[in-house]
Amino acid sequence: MPSAPTSRRLTTLKQPHLAPTVDLSAVIMAATPDEPRVLTVRTTPQHLDGLPSGPLQSQHRTLEMGLRTWVAEQTQLTLGYVEQLYTFGDRDRAEAAVPGIGHALSIAYLALVREARPAGLAHAAWRNWYSYFPWEDWREGRPQALKIIEPALRAWARSGGKPLKTFREERIELTFGFASGTWADERVLERYELLFEAGLVPEALRDAQQSGSSKVRLAPGQPMGLDHRRILATAIGRLRGKIKYRPVIFELMPAAFTLLDLQRTVEVLSGVRLHKQNFRRLIEMQGLVEETGEVTTETGGRPARLVRFRREVLVERPAPGVRLPRLR
Repeated sequence: MPSAPTSRRLTTLKQPHLAPTVDLSAVIMAATPDEPRVLTVRTTPQHLDGLPSGPLQSQHRTLEMGLRTWVAEQTQLTLGYVEQLYTFGDRDRAEAAVPGIGHALSIAYLALVREARPAGLAHAAWRNWYSYFPWEDWREGRPQALKIIEPALRAWARSGGKPLKTFREERIELTFGFASGTWADERVLERYELLFEAGLVPEALRDAQQSGSSKVRLAPGQPMGLDHRRILATAIGRLRGKIKYRPVIFELMPAAFTLLDLQRTVEVLSGVRLHKQNFRRLIEMQGLVEETGEVTTETGGRPARLVRFRREVLVERPAPGVRLPRLR
């Protein structure tokens, strides 16, 4: 009795499979009372802003050592504490139009530094992260970018027809809160992913399957090379969440600072204005800072007392974070 045909199965097995490559990427963040910053380098061949990164190589004893090597080489910055952020592995992280490129895994790390020192090389620079995500900055009220994003997303929801319209509208409301007026500051990645799926960011147009979306008015904001804007969105959401239950904000502050500087730094990271009295009351109740005995006159008004972070709080309470008493 003849056996069943197996040529189709054998052909499938013989097809070449490219082994995935592994990249190491660093999201290095700093902040001032005026703006949040991320350290970027120029990517090639797109000549767009990107994150310091490089491939894992055989001479790298650990992932973290490889990351530190690439950061030092590309920015001349020596990192302190870093933590692993996430592993990204979407198809063709380079350019979808480039043939022969398979999966590339990117293991991203988050690093916080206290001073945004000038980058060591000409192609490395500190950037305001709201230049990439202008819709995330609510400090001066509803961002202008949403005047473009909201109608574009609603049109995208309608374009799916009845089967998808309701589902898409629910996702839009969950991530952007247009109807309810609520804004979840931590959902940075979800908002970017929704804009990507709707074809409203340039990165989505790199996929040939979405080339027809080029006629749509895109959301404001600078694109980044590879999938680095997705990585940055993940890091911003992670940091916004962590400042509420861990004192990571003080990793970005100088040794001595004023309470106003602390409040403004929290505001630039969260993208919202905070109630001054409630914020100070919260800081005092949690015992997060102590006075240094010195004052500063750099505020332009009456002398302001300088404070510093109380490191004893790390062993006193399990979750000494900074809540966000927002202005209404």
